[in-house]
This record gives sequence, structure tokens and C-alpha cells, in this order.
Amino acid sequence: MRRVYLDNSATTRVDPEVLEAMLPYFSEDFGNASSTHYWGQRARHAIEESRQRVAHLINAQPSEIAFVSGGTEADNLAIKGIAEAHCAHGHHIITSEIEHNAVRQSCGHLEKSGWKVTKLPVYSEGVVRLKDLRNALTDETVLITIMHANNEIGTLQPIGEVADFVKERRAQGQKHLFLHTDAVQSVGKIPVDVQSLGVDLLSLSAHKIHGPKGIGALYIRKGVRIEAQLHGGHHERDRRSGTESVPLIVGLGKAAELASLHLTERADQIRRLRDYFEAELSRRIQSIAVNGDPERRVPNVSNFNFEHCEGEGLQISLDLKGIAVSTGSACSSGSVEPSHVLVAIGLPRELGHGSIRFSLCKDTSKEDLDYVLETLPGIVEKLRSISPLAHQRVNANV
Repeated sequence: MRRVYLDNSATTRVDPEVLEAMLPYFSEDFGNASSTHYWGQRARHAIEESRQRVAHLINAQPSEIAFVSGGTEADNLAIKGIAEAHCAHGHHIITSEIEHNAVRQSCGHLEKSGWKVTKLPVYSEGVVRLKDLRNALTDETVLITIMHANNEIGTLQPIGEVADFVKERRAQGQKHLFLHTDAVQSVGKIPVDVQSLGVDLLSLSAHKIHGPKGIGALYIRKGVRIEAQLHGGHHERDRRSGTESVPLIVGLGKAAELASLHLTERADQIRRLRDYFEAELSRRIQSIAVNGDPERRVPNVSNFNFEHCEGEGLQISLDLKGIAVSTGSACSSGSVEPSHVLVAIGLPRELGHGSIRFSLCKDTSKEDLDYVLETLPGIVEKLRSISPLAHQRVNANV
């Protein structure tokens, strides 16, 4: 049976060059980077070389990169770190309705401590509007945290415009106002330049760009003060304590280097494949539509809703045919509900349940997509034939 992996927004396969770069640091170059002897200095050199590679990918200074365990920790460190360091100047955070749970729950944790959190709407296109941000901001606002690309529908947020607004407010005297963006789903997929974006903090993760799981980074603009969330050492310039995982950091560095070298050509290749897939899928299956803005999104994500189909049924049926995708529903407290992202864009409950995310990568081929295109229409037809909602619609039209 053919195997097709289209869940690359969840995780990607480690690139062979990344794995090869990591292996020596599990064996001969095993030193602790905090040690001053030969083995320790070998490890330290590898870490700093990787820091330069990550910085280069997003046009930052190496000193502005702090290695952490992944995107979740990066989001937690950014949000809680800013909040605790600058709470004397206010207790208000602005975010959006479609953030990753790492951001949502970090903000929720602060709400329990008395912080006020405002969630901006994103409307049907899945994009925040600057007028809502202007209306939400107060003199008490300390942090704006809005993701760069959404993990479910891929929509890109106007982070540059938000940054311009933040600069405008700072010029008017609101000096302790900071901007963080979760760029886990955009770094390595499209050009991400922290100077052009104008952000103060940015989260990224290795396993979304063909690096290993368990490692990520937080960009912290020079001069921005945060409160560390882990204590026990002076690692990462006192920003994140803990013995550095040299193999994982090397893996992130190599993945960042490869992403930098091939960014434009890979993005163009993946976009062409995605557009071909969407056009063919829409031609072959009726009553389906792309969720979110079809233009303003990263090139590798295609999130479709299928009328009169359950997402779980689609996912399971595809899996039985060797095709990996993800659904637009999340299991919570024993019940399956449409994801908060699909709810936020106003998708009806039925269509939220019937949504599937296809996410491509550099390894995806046209042959892979053709196999899905040959397989999926029959699955949809079968599921619709047994759908109570489809029968209700037919009977209503009789």
C-alpha cells in the first residue's frame, strides 16, 4: 500500500543531512557545553555555530537567540517572561482568537493571576484587523501576542502593520509595550525577517522544518528584558537554565541552514503543488471549500471543509488507504468539538466537524497528491451516502 504523509504542520521528517550532523554529538563530541575542557569547548563551538545559523534564517543577531525545548516553551517564556518583567507598567495582554494553545493557555494562566486578556476577532478570512487592535489597546497593555501563521488554516497575520502601530504607541510614550509572534508555522516556509516584521520576540521550532523534536528557539530583541521561567544556572545568557542538548541544537542549526539555502525554491515548488491539488480536488468533489483566506497564507497548508462528512470519518478512511491528514476537531473532556480556530472564523458546526487539513512539505510529490485525488472522492461519496445530514437535505428538496 502506498504511504502519503500530508500532516507536515504537525511534524516533519528529520532531513538526512540534519540527522548526520547530529550523530557525532551523541558519541565522540558528547561534552557539556558549560565545561572548559576540550570536550566542553567542542560542544560550545557547535552550539554557537548553530545559534548563528538560526539567527541568519530570521535575520537576527546570534546573541538574540535563546534555545528552548520547542515552540510551546518559547511561547511560555515570551508571554510570562514579559508579563513578569513589566507588570509594574500594566496588566493587560492582547492576543487573537486563533492562537496555538501554548499562547492561549499561557494567557489563561496569567488571567488567573489578575491579568486582563483581550482576544481579537479574525472574521471569516481568519485575519485580525488593525482597527480592532487600536480599539483594544489601553495604557495598561504590556504585550501583544499574535501568531504569524495559523497552524490549522495557514492564514498570515499583518504582523508588520501591528509592529508599526506598536512603534507609534511607543513614540507617544507607551515605552513598555512589546510585540511577540508565534512563527512556528511560518519560519522556514516563507521568508521571515525579524527586522522587517519589527517584532520584539518570535518563537520557532525545529520539528516543523525537518529538524528534531524537543528543540526550538525564542528570538528576543536586544534590549528587551524578560523574566526567566526556569532557574538553576546561567545558561542561555540567564534566559533559560538547563544543560544544553547539543545534538538537538545542532539539528536545529542544520535545519535552519538548509531552510535558508532552499527557502524560495521550496516555497514555490510547494505552492504549485498545493494549488494543483486544490484545483483538482474542487473539480472532482462537489460542496467543498477552503477554510480561511485562500490567498493570504503559507504555501504548504490546505484546509478544506467537506459538506455532509465527518472529519474523523475522512481521516480514518484516508489512514486506512495509507494517507495521513489531520482533522478540524479536537477531543476535549470526552466530547469532540470543532477546533477553536474553525469556530473563530464562523464556520458552521457541521462544516467544522467536516474539515480536513492537508499540509505539504519539500518531500511531497505530485504522485503523492494524485494518489490522494484518486482515493478521496470515493471516500467522500461513501461517507455522504450514510450521512443523516445528507439524507435530510435530499428529503427537504423532494
